[in-house]
Amino acid sequence: KIRDLFPPGSVDCTTVLALVNTIHFKGKWAMKFDEKNTREMPFRLNKREHRNVVMMCQTGKYKLSWRQEEQVTVLELPYAGEEFSMFILLPENLCDESTGLEQLENAVTYEKLAEWTDMKNVYPQKTTVYLPRFRMEESCDLIPVLQALGMRNAFILEQANFSGLSREPGLFISKAVHKSFVEVNEEGTEAAAATGVTKIMLCRCITYSFRADHPFLYLIKHNPSKNILFFGRCCSP
Repeated sequence: KIRDLFPPGSVDCTTVLALVNTIHFKGKWAMKFDEKNTREMPFRLNKREHRNVVMMCQTGKYKLSWRQEEQVTVLELPYAGEEFSMFILLPENLCDESTGLEQLENAVTYEKLAEWTDMKNVYPQKTTVYLPRFRMEESCDLIPVLQALGMRNAFILEQANFSGLSREPGLFISKAVHKSFVEVNEEGTEAAAATGVTKIMLCRCITYSFRADHPFLYLIKHNPSKNILFFGRCCSP
């Protein structure tokens, strides 16, 4: 699914070492979306614009939690076997002029993500879920990111020290690229690459609605280890 990680010309006779890491995930939903319920529906891109998208729909028992401080609803969509789950983080409203995600993204930390996706005390409840089909591909130059984290010398010829890897002098990193791919449809997902909590009270006569019809964040989590494998945003499916 990930092609041309190193485009033509990026690897030549001066290339001594290439470091490559790939990850591929393909999961089937524990409860698949019925294609008969899929239809075009409006998706609000921001406060002023919307476009029609292919929206999946399914009613079943899902875990939902409402985070009052951040004004975000979190939905867990388990995959078959329930070892992995996708979590959708949906802001209550479009709160800025761009995607509506700025306030939520500013609140994101690893600790917050762990807290928001902790569903051990949340009970499944009958919910109608509206979720757009989406496919995301992204490429990112990692050098500025790694430099901002303090890894600087590795990219400078005169300062890099890889003597633990090679006896040859002059070894340094000239390029670091990350590419990712995520596709969500009725079958499941394919991907390469307790403060402020209000739990919704159970009521057997109510069907709740989770409508992802505006920009949201999503992540794929390995539940036993609590590791986050993929994390991204969907602004225009």
